[in-house]
Amino acid sequence: MSGATGATARRAPDKSRREPAATLPVARVAVDNPLPHLDRPFDYLVAESQSADCVPGCRVRVRFAGKLLDGFVLERVEKSEHGGRLAYLERVVSPEVVLTPEIARLARTVADRWAGSLADVLRLAIPPRHATVEKRPATGQDVATKSPRARPDKSLRQVREMLPGNWPRELATLAADVVASGRGVVAVVPDHRDLARLAQALADAVGADACVALAADLGPAERYRRFLRISRGEVRCVVGTRGAVWAPVDDLGLVVVWDDGDDLYAEPRAPYCHTRDVAVARAHLADAGCILAGHAVTAEGAALVESRWARAVAPDKSARTRSLPAIRAAGDDVDLARDPAARAARLPSLAWQATREALAADLPVLVQVPRLGYQVSLQCAQCRAAARCAVCAGPLQRTTADAAPACRWCGAPAAGWKCPQCSSTSFRAVVVGAKRTAEELGRAFPGAPVRSSVGDHVLGEVAAGRQLVVATPGAEPVADGGYGAALLLDGWALLGRDDLRAGEEALRRWLNAAALVRPAAAGGKVVVVAPGELRPVQALLRWRPGWHAARELEDRRALHLPPAARLAAVTGPPAAVSDLLAHCELPGVAEVLGPVPSPRRSNHEEPAERLLIRVPRRDAAQLATTLHAAAAVRSARKSPGAVRIELDPVVIG
Repeated sequence: MSGATGATARRAPDKSRREPAATLPVARVAVDNPLPHLDRPFDYLVAESQSADCVPGCRVRVRFAGKLLDGFVLERVEKSEHGGRLAYLERVVSPEVVLTPEIARLARTVADRWAGSLADVLRLAIPPRHATVEKRPATGQDVATKSPRARPDKSLRQVREMLPGNWPRELATLAADVVASGRGVVAVVPDHRDLARLAQALADAVGADACVALAADLGPAERYRRFLRISRGEVRCVVGTRGAVWAPVDDLGLVVVWDDGDDLYAEPRAPYCHTRDVAVARAHLADAGCILAGHAVTAEGAALVESRWARAVAPDKSARTRSLPAIRAAGDDVDLARDPAARAARLPSLAWQATREALAADLPVLVQVPRLGYQVSLQCAQCRAAARCAVCAGPLQRTTADAAPACRWCGAPAAGWKCPQCSSTSFRAVVVGAKRTAEELGRAFPGAPVRSSVGDHVLGEVAAGRQLVVATPGAEPVADGGYGAALLLDGWALLGRDDLRAGEEALRRWLNAAALVRPAAAGGKVVVVAPGELRPVQALLRWRPGWHAARELEDRRALHLPPAARLAAVTGPPAAVSDLLAHCELPGVAEVLGPVPSPRRSNHEEPAERLLIRVPRRDAAQLATTLHAAAAVRSARKSPGAVRIELDPVVIG
């Protein structure tokens, strides 16, 4: 036992006798420490014994403030600008290059733009190491040297309106042309269903061995294995969900973002960047193409077109005629069908007729309902006052037909509820969820099977044939051969949300559902239950998402809101928010709105405030810099209270 210990001790390196590397003895390291006041590279000495493995982009361990922390080598240099004595790297974890120069530059750009730290961004960009996977040799398939580099095609900077049809095949064809030219492609989609469709199309277009799919639900080993295939240059085409925008594809030629208005692209972790904006920044830095494609167009996409960074690509009139279903609007309560069952199901006669004709032709019908649940919101049946919980004043709901009303916030039952205004004990449903809608449709159209695609039970595809498919927005399955009709119910619930993007989001959800319907020549019909004079409804009826986005951008400019202006949301305990603001050297044109109380997600959450800081777009960089500097001051002083800083938040209210 003692002999083994002694042998181990003799083999252990004597750190006191380490000598600096003969060439480039200093490593500049990005240390995994998110504190704002330490958001800079730190220099360490590289021992001669470490020199061969210590390459830019590799993982290292360093001693930092008395702790051992991970880090990435950004570069090797001859001399440090630091005047003091440098510590040695503790060890080189692996010589594997996982942080490429392109991604390092992009990460720094994103951190600066969103007032974040480089360490936070690198956590988003690089998956955790899996040593066993890393030890496996590369396949030897270095595709990066198989074709000559092509010149960047600036015409591939597009905001592209897509008609109903096979959008995965269309995007895969564009990607295949870029791959054939010798450059790489990164394609990003919002969810696993879109990922499956686009991954298959790309595999068909460029070959299964030349394409890698990245998704959040991959295990750590498999995700790292696929990441290494990309970083080692074995594949040139990557498709995935939000995190795939960071894939270290060699010689990037094109970034594609499908349906960039989807809220799944908003990163929930610091620095809260948006995938669309990261993709645009990456394309700009890499001198690559960028396509924002979708059935809808966002105001941010319209701003890129207006600035001439990208060009708008829209289908012509003949393509619209061939592809689009017949789309009409129906009033919610005015034009109800005469049939009692259809009236109970809240179907205007136009929607009821379209459903009946599609089912008679043995075609499936899609019914989009904005909310989950049964009766999501209740009110007094007599005076129409909102039904509120006696305990916490939250809204009351019913989860099933037989269930007693209960609070949606605290769950307290309200079996003995009495209206405080008129003393009535009767309820009526204000918002009806997907579950109740499915029941009502089953009674309205007896004999037609009713299927639900909601919540945790989302269908990817449904077969052709006579059936009703009830789905919440974003959960609509693809029907074999297309739907015969689509009913977009309760439009007021989408349009009436207290949110800056309510109209844009309603149109996006409607267009995505309508795109699943057969063309008008094949009998396809879409009925939206919303007033036809509203701008989002007009954009749907005419299928003009670009027109709607341009008008939306004009409105945002008039209101000084993103993307026409830069907006920062600062949320935290009142004292902490005030402290941060006191350390901000804001531009003279900055407007400070608030603070106001921030909604609490639970009764156990401490009270918080939220304030907004608004500046013209030309001062966007200065706003991010001053917010980061103020956060650094608070971090260095160890000021109490965590403050969340979001630039251009998706939800403004």
